[in-house]
Amino acid sequence: MYPIHPDPARAETLPTDFYLSAEAWEACRDRIFVKSWQFLGDEQLLFAGPENLHPLSLLENYLDEPLLLSRQQDESIKCLSNVCTHRGMLLAQHPKQARKITCAYHGRRFGLDGQFEHMPEFKGAEDFPRPCDHLHELPLKKWRQFLFSGVDPSVDFEAIVEKLESRLYFLDFENFTFRPELSKTYNVSAHWALYLDNYMEGFHVPFVHNDLGALLDYGSYTTIPDGDVIWQIGYASKEDFTFDFPADHPDYGRDVTAYYIWVYPNFMLNIYPWGVQLNVVRPVSPTFTKVEFLYYIHDDETFQQMNGAQLAEKTEREDEFVVEAVQKGLRSQFYRTGRFSPAREKGVHHLHRLFSAGLGEK
Repeated sequence: MYPIHPDPARAETLPTDFYLSAEAWEACRDRIFVKSWQFLGDEQLLFAGPENLHPLSLLENYLDEPLLLSRQQDESIKCLSNVCTHRGMLLAQHPKQARKITCAYHGRRFGLDGQFEHMPEFKGAEDFPRPCDHLHELPLKKWRQFLFSGVDPSVDFEAIVEKLESRLYFLDFENFTFRPELSKTYNVSAHWALYLDNYMEGFHVPFVHNDLGALLDYGSYTTIPDGDVIWQIGYASKEDFTFDFPADHPDYGRDVTAYYIWVYPNFMLNIYPWGVQLNVVRPVSPTFTKVEFLYYIHDDETFQQMNGAQLAEKTEREDEFVVEAVQKGLRSQFYRTGRFSPAREKGVHHLHRLFSAGLGEK
């Protein structure tokens, strides 16, 4: 649909049509987001209380798929459709504790595993119940405490986990402290892919982010495309804030101050010596995106010394300014596509190649 040359020295970027056309917007939904794993939440937070049923919408305003996380008696979790198989009523409107899943419309009842159990006034119904009367179960995957699901995912989740653990195995995310007072959602007046284009390179850092740039050594900034994961490694300009790696770590002996990790198609981890910041990019419209920032901190002193919250806020606002200006610029009659810097835009090139391949799938 949008072929990208495999050599970044010869390739052109995705054209403006990718960002502006209704056809591309719908194609991305059906061929990229329907086929991918989506972040649902933190199991430790979702099921910290007595509630065993948690409704949520998978990519609200884009996929808009109503889901229901259901904790079983053995503490395992299933991801079910939150839509009654009788007349389409939403089964759960808010988190709750229940022994059964019962529709409030006509009383159809399911077990916590989604299996149909009972329906009033259906004695005369022929060929009932059928397999379609059970709730549809979606695949559910977990990395550490983080839950992921999808409508019809075709991406190899285990391969992604293996890549993430290759460098992050020494971090005990399960014992990091979630900070809701720092976490927030930003509204960005731009296409979701423009936000990712910007995230995928450090090329703009010296021009856009003076405070972040002071933290990083631009000359050694490294981008590593790795299948459905893209790594960006930020080396410290000073030795004040770096990771204490174990001896068997691939970056042992290097002054790394940040990992910026993208996972196909819209999940990122920004990892610093103080902890991790999760980013989830949620498409709303071709010109509007929500970006969720979730903070997990294990070293509050380092977080304060690095001005973690202030730096992230300033960097995000600077990024918004850039991508919103690009959104306006793409409507120019004099711009259609651009070129990649072979040295600095390997990540963007790889991103565009993945999106091109995804859209090519029927």
